[in-house]
Amino acid sequence: MANLFRNIENLKGVGKARAAKYQKLGISTPYELFFHFPKNYIDYTNPTAVADAPDNEYCVIKCMIIKKSTPQLIRKGLTIYKALAADSYGSEITVTIFNNYYLAEMLSENHEYYLYGKITENPVTSKKEIHSPQIMKTGSSELISPVYHLTEGLTNNIIRTNMTEALKILENEPVEILPCNIIFENNLMILTDAFKNIHFPSDMDTLKKARYRLAFDELLKLQLGMLMLKKRNRQKTGYIMNPEIKTDEFTENLPFELTSAQKKAADEIISDMCRSEPMNRLLQGDVGSGKTAVAACAVYFAYKNNCQSALMAPTEILAVQHYNTLSSYLEPFGIKVCLLTGSLPQKQKSEIKAGIKNGDYSLIVGTHAIIQKTTEYNNLGLVITDEQHRFGVAQRNALAMKGESPHKLVMSATPIPRTLGLIIYGDLDISVLNELPKGRIPVETYAVTGKLRQRAFSFIKKHLDEGRQAYIVCPMIEDSDSDLQSVCSYAEKISGNEFKNYRVGLLHGKMSPAEKDSTMAEFKNGNIDLLVCTTVIEVGVDVPNAVIMLIENSERFGLSQLHQLRGRVGRGREKSYCILITDNVSEDTLHRVRVMSSTSDGFKISEEDLKTRGPGDFFGQKQHGLPDLRIADISSDMELVRLTQKTASSIIENDPELEKPEHGALRIEVIRLFSRSENSSFD
Repeated sequence: MANLFRNIENLKGVGKARAAKYQKLGISTPYELFFHFPKNYIDYTNPTAVADAPDNEYCVIKCMIIKKSTPQLIRKGLTIYKALAADSYGSEITVTIFNNYYLAEMLSENHEYYLYGKITENPVTSKKEIHSPQIMKTGSSELISPVYHLTEGLTNNIIRTNMTEALKILENEPVEILPCNIIFENNLMILTDAFKNIHFPSDMDTLKKARYRLAFDELLKLQLGMLMLKKRNRQKTGYIMNPEIKTDEFTENLPFELTSAQKKAADEIISDMCRSEPMNRLLQGDVGSGKTAVAACAVYFAYKNNCQSALMAPTEILAVQHYNTLSSYLEPFGIKVCLLTGSLPQKQKSEIKAGIKNGDYSLIVGTHAIIQKTTEYNNLGLVITDEQHRFGVAQRNALAMKGESPHKLVMSATPIPRTLGLIIYGDLDISVLNELPKGRIPVETYAVTGKLRQRAFSFIKKHLDEGRQAYIVCPMIEDSDSDLQSVCSYAEKISGNEFKNYRVGLLHGKMSPAEKDSTMAEFKNGNIDLLVCTTVIEVGVDVPNAVIMLIENSERFGLSQLHQLRGRVGRGREKSYCILITDNVSEDTLHRVRVMSSTSDGFKISEEDLKTRGPGDFFGQKQHGLPDLRIADISSDMELVRLTQKTASSIIENDPELEKPEHGALRIEVIRLFSRSENSSFD
């Protein structure tokens, strides 16, 4: 297989210059080129009649060239080539080619071709035209043509040509990574054929089989990797806790009654902490479902077992929020809590770290400061990370390394469907909080067009006059200057007009962490009435006095993201509202508005999001620690997800580290897949 893994510059037709272009696509060998899957295909097997071809849309037509016109030199540097063509029904179309002699020469009179391009109607003659089409002879054997993601210097034809050369290597060096029994049991195409047919399929059915095989491999490799991580986390822990110790005294003295979901999650966590292998559990719950109270139960149990606990939050202001909440729950029981953040004066930091090392504190709450080398623990038995997707695997592991394989609990307020959760959090057991505490008032959600913006502003002002606070969210779909300018100019405009008598704050992603924390603290403390912001507040601080959220251009957000944003209000005892403004009246937008207005259940919303958008980005930012999926589509491949989960479990049960000879190639592929992610500690 030496040729498959040589530098791609050695592939016929590539060379050093083109190899550098491929490097930008993450391709350095012919084997890696195989995984540059087409983004779509041009299907020449089912052409559209010229008369039926929709205006301003791309489609394939099958025509005979009737007459080629004399080339027209319009001006220096612009030559137009035209030909008249007709389909088998007699409908005519003009083929126009700009500045491309070679493309024009491909067409011969009285010959039939497939043409792919945008069909337009000439406003003067009302006749149909196709401009600079892709041309395929009707006798060609490759009637399903791949279309690739490109980079500067690499055209679709170049990639097709190089791919053809790379696939020739497979004739002498066939590849396969799966054991024969898995291929036969699942009726899979062999890998060499799958590579050939994903790039140059002979028909749509063969393409479907090739895609299925490659999606099977991708999901299997992903889940094998996650299971291997899970197994590696199952070493012995130094903190086997006593199941006889009860938490009743703690839970019965909380200022509220735990929900049945909270009680179940607490029982699962405590049960895990009594085992000889360390807990590695995700506590997943909707905004306001009471994750912090469950975490407090775990901290209390660890304290009763003479162990320290540490909680790491992604921002300083969230760390302060957790510190205040957990202190109020735990300190009445004699549990000392400290806060360790980067902004503390050096002297105070040193004093707190000395106390942590001596065991004076039973719970340490903080930011990244709690995983620094200079932070030493006395007996760290429980590690908690909040909003775990904001931390990479390396950061979570750094905190776990502070003890002798301590128990790990990660918390997330991002509800995602269970099947997707089993992949994203494949190295974790999952506890779900799927009910809200008693007394929570649902947020009323309304959708309006921009024509009612002023009425919405009046509604906001009414509540601000009553001493309440509000958010206005502007989309920042790209981290670009134009998007930044839009949110800044929006804040400037309303603070000088509609809200000139109110204290308006601004919060966006380009601000430094210190500036963000300062602004959020000002809002929380009531020094800002109206906060204009981007999705930076999606995972944020509790401001019980904020009762209205207005979201501009709401069609730009996914359902799950809208739900996360809406969760920033309704944190107190006052009735709260979410107003979605959009001028987009497409069926998709109307459907999303109906879903948002009809339910406040984050798990139902996430299921809808998965159906309509696919897995997408449930977090508003890229999930840390997971490799990209290049061909598998989780939203439509649910059965395949379940099948590969079952297959992966069976393989790992018999060969935990993929050390058997029949799994050698599979092990290499798992390492290769995870080398593209933060889980690159695989070896």
